[in-house]
Amino acid sequence: MPAQRVSAPVRPLPFSPRPVPLSATLAVNEAIARKRREGRRVLPLGFGEAGIPIHPALARELGAAAGRGGYGPVAGSAALRAAAAGYWTRRGLPTDPATVVAGPGSKPLLYALLTALGGDVVVPAPSWVTYAAQTSLVGAEPIRVATPPSEGGVPSPALLADAVVRARARGRDVRAVVVTLPDNPTGTIASEETVRRLCSVARRHDLVVISDEIYRDLVHAPDRTVPSPARHAPERTVVTTALSKSLAAGGWRLGVARLPDGPFGRALRDSLLGVASEIWSSAPAPMQHAAAYAFAEPPELVEHVDRSRRLHAAVTGAVAARFTAAGARVARPEAAFYLYPDFGPLRDGLRARHGVRTAGDLTHLLLERHGVGVLPGSSFGDAPASLRMRVAPSLLYGEDDEQRLAALASTDPASLPWIADALDHLGGVLATLSEPVTVSEPAPA
Repeated sequence: MPAQRVSAPVRPLPFSPRPVPLSATLAVNEAIARKRREGRRVLPLGFGEAGIPIHPALARELGAAAGRGGYGPVAGSAALRAAAAGYWTRRGLPTDPATVVAGPGSKPLLYALLTALGGDVVVPAPSWVTYAAQTSLVGAEPIRVATPPSEGGVPSPALLADAVVRARARGRDVRAVVVTLPDNPTGTIASEETVRRLCSVARRHDLVVISDEIYRDLVHAPDRTVPSPARHAPERTVVTTALSKSLAAGGWRLGVARLPDGPFGRALRDSLLGVASEIWSSAPAPMQHAAAYAFAEPPELVEHVDRSRRLHAAVTGAVAARFTAAGARVARPEAAFYLYPDFGPLRDGLRARHGVRTAGDLTHLLLERHGVGVLPGSSFGDAPASLRMRVAPSLLYGEDDEQRLAALASTDPASLPWIADALDHLGGVLATLSEPVTVSEPAPA
């Protein structure tokens, strides 16, 4: 006879898990997928994915290393670190492989860096959602500082100095400033002079500069260079990058960080490796092998990145033109696959016609009524009343790899039928937002 089961008394736990909201960029992706499951037409302009198929050479290299199952060094394989050092050296940043640390993506590397550095962090306003969120997760305070007009990704140097002085006066321990060159969410590039001045402030106020340069190979004008802070403040600048943007390898979790040389850089490396050893041990060996091949920049991948850059420039520029035609202010996109239109000039009409008071109201209207998925500027640190939004057109390149490869090969991708149709649909939606409000005149007595 089976033993009788005795049920223990149920006692609820006296606490709840820490509330951590889903990243806004991932949340909008899920919202778009939900609309599609409902049978709605959706323009997916909210998620920052490059929208291009993986190059066959990368898939080949990953497959060749699939049998590698060892953990390997925490800092990454010697081959990967040497390849990453060469990548930066070719961009005017001579790099010793000993200063390179690899991780399973640039996001985990950033989190580990913030943990190792300790202290509060200045982040640009607006800036990619993860900077402030990760700063809060490590128990520090994100201090938002506005960027100069049309120079996203870098806090205004004058405002940075003032913010640090004020924060320290109230007892905060500010240790780092994060910059993005080129910028997500605005698609712009800060000037060399702005970066030089920021580095001067960082040196004067003892700040580490973390420079996220994951989009540096997607500058639209091929003759324009990215002004890395590592040129102006090499003793205090950490540079990060990954495969996910220029090589469209989203989900291939492999990032690298270039640490400063000298005593501080060596101490930071020791701390970073200690944190990494407790979080990820080492990046996946097959991914490291493929990344070493990628950072060595064989001609077939250099050509692939160049074609990607041209595609991003063409479609992002075409989308920006639709927003400008609708009356929004748009800084000209200069890199990556983002733009950041401002509907401030249409505020009165949007409020009267649609009840829009915040960027969240506007993006909700666009998704729920028109099936256009974008992210409000408030997700990136803007004030809620600001009517700015981030638009990411890269998922318009095609519904399948055949269309995406055709877009990649085209000299005029915006004219391809599926992209042109999406652009026309977007233009029509935006036109409805900018239509003037009709005021009925009183009937004659």
